Parts: sequence; structure tokens; C-alpha cells
Amino acid sequence: MNKRIEIQGHVISNDSPTFVIAEMSANHLMDYDRAVAIIKAAKDAGADAIKLQTYTPDTITLNCDDPCFQITQGTIWDGTTLYKLYQTAYTPWEWQPKLKEVAESMGLVFFSSPFDLTSVDFLEKLLVPVYKVASFEVNDIPLIRKIARTGKPIIMSTGVSYLGDIELALQTCREEGNENVVLLKCCSAYPSPYEDINLKGIPAMQEVFDCTVGLSDHTMGCAVAGAAVAMGARVVEKHLTLSRADGGADAAFSMEPQEFKEMVDQIRIIEKAMGKATCELTPKQKASRDHARSLFIAQDMKAGDVFTPRNLRSVRPSCGLHTKYYEELLGKKISRDARLGTPMSWDLVES
Repeated sequence: MNKRIEIQGHVISNDSPTFVIAEMSANHLMDYDRAVAIIKAAKDAGADAIKLQTYTPDTITLNCDDPCFQITQGTIWDGTTLYKLYQTAYTPWEWQPKLKEVAESMGLVFFSSPFDLTSVDFLEKLLVPVYKVASFEVNDIPLIRKIARTGKPIIMSTGVSYLGDIELALQTCREEGNENVVLLKCCSAYPSPYEDINLKGIPAMQEVFDCTVGLSDHTMGCAVAGAAVAMGARVVEKHLTLSRADGGADAAFSMEPQEFKEMVDQIRIIEKAMGKATCELTPKQKASRDHARSLFIAQDMKAGDVFTPRNLRSVRPSCGLHTKYYEELLGKKISRDARLGTPMSWDLVES
């Protein structure tokens, strides 16, 4: 897979800033003006992109109350059916061209997760620059094949995928000549328990699949996102709402604008602090070495006096002899008079 992907001027690579995505999902609460407000909040919080989801209840599931369509897996949505949930959560398609204009006027990348073949056709007409494959669609090979054929970059969550699922999805992309794929480490629990995140999977995925890796995060707070960046994540996706108290299908695990801004700020600090894989000192560290320890005359001494622990000491700063010579010098005689505070040097040792 390509390890340098460009999306509307944003580079995703191991040497690039983290690409931060604000996921709107259902947090618009079926209110267009609220959707616009979320886009503005994403921009103000420092996001690079805003992501929607493109489906209707009928394109993602069936209107059926049979047991297998009931939500009973211990989620925040238990007690309803898939169809009824998606009726409250989908983003009206007629909004999406207008929302794209709003987002792009603010300098945000606008894109979406399609959930069936017709939604890919719809998003192609919108000229989205990148596609997202949701965790539960990684095993939808016809959908992935159609997305890959667009030739556009693909960001793919892996929250419910076995290794074989991921490999098959990537192989499908390769077969269509598309190697611009970023994998997102993800835990598809809402909200996600911290102990289920397994951040060590980020470098493992980089090695196994030889690709760029990011994080789709459903935990509370920004600690996991920041740690993921330190572990090598180059994309971070988090849900954004105006206020969790307003409710909605995704509110419980979404960030509020100030929290999202704090996360972005922390990510940018972590990026600065990451540095290089080296033990070499920076110029500032080298300058600070002036205050490291070295050997100094600690009492006024006359020529012929013997060096003792009282008149020869290891102290700051660093302009005397190295401290490794301390024991070697004890018992030797000083060659000339020297005042307290004189840096120790070999010409002070009587030969």
C-alpha cells in the first residue's frame, strides 16, 4: 500500500501531521442548521475534515422486526431494530451537496462513508476526494470494489474485522489498482472501554499490512487519541456534537467542541514532542551541558598540596576535567597555587 497519500493538499504519511477527522454521524438530530453548526464547530476546533454517513434505512438494512434485526448486543441502542435506529440517524441526501459547499468554504475536507452501491454513485456526483469504509462494511466486497474503482483514497475502519477480512478488502483494492488505503485501528463499542482499545495493534497493523495506520476512536476523552499518535497513528477520527445533553443516537460517545479542540491541541503538542529515533542531543540540550558536572578546586590550595575529597569536588558547571578522573586524582599533588572555583585541568597535577 502507498505510504504517502494526498487529499486536497493534506498529506497522510509517517512524516506528516495527523489528519484529524470530525465525524458528524447522527449528531445533526435531523436539523440542517445544526449540521452546519457542527461543521463550523469542527473548523473552529482544528479539524482537517468533516465526515458524514451516506445511507437511508432502506439502503443499509431491511424493515424487518425478526430477531436477527433486533439490537440486543448490550449496546446503547438495545431495544430497537436496525431499521428504526437508522430512521433517526441518517443524514438526508439532499443536505449533502449544500453541506459540502459549507465545509469546503471553510477549508475543510468533506467526505462520507457510503453504505451501498447507490451511495457511491451519489458521492461520485458530489466529487468527494476520499472515501471512508465503516467497520461493519469491511466484508462488503462489492461495495469496496466499487469504491476502489473510483481511484480515490480510502480510509478503512477495522473494528469488527479478522485479519483475513482486512487482507481480503486490501486485496480487492489492489485488484482494482487502488493502493491508496489507510487502515484505522478501531473498537466498535459505543463508547469503547479503554481496556479494549489495544493501541499496540497500531504498529502491529503497520507491520502486517505494510500501510499507514490511524485510529477511529469511540472512547471518552482525548487520552487514547493522543497516545495513538505517539504509537504511530497518522489519522484520528472522533465523533463531534454540539452538546451531549442534546441527545441523539451517537451523543453518548461524542466530543463536544471544546473537548475536540483540546484533543487537537494535544495531538499537535505530541507531534512536536515525538522528534526522531535518535539519542543525539538537540542544540538546546548541547547548550545546557554547560551546567553539567565536572571537577573543580573546592578550597584555596598551595603548590604541593594533596588533592582530597575536601579540596577537589564534582560540581556544576562542566568546564573542569571529567568526573571520571576523580579517584585517579585523589592523593596526587597540585602543581601550583589555585583558588577555590578553579576548573580542574591536567596542568594542575604535579608530574
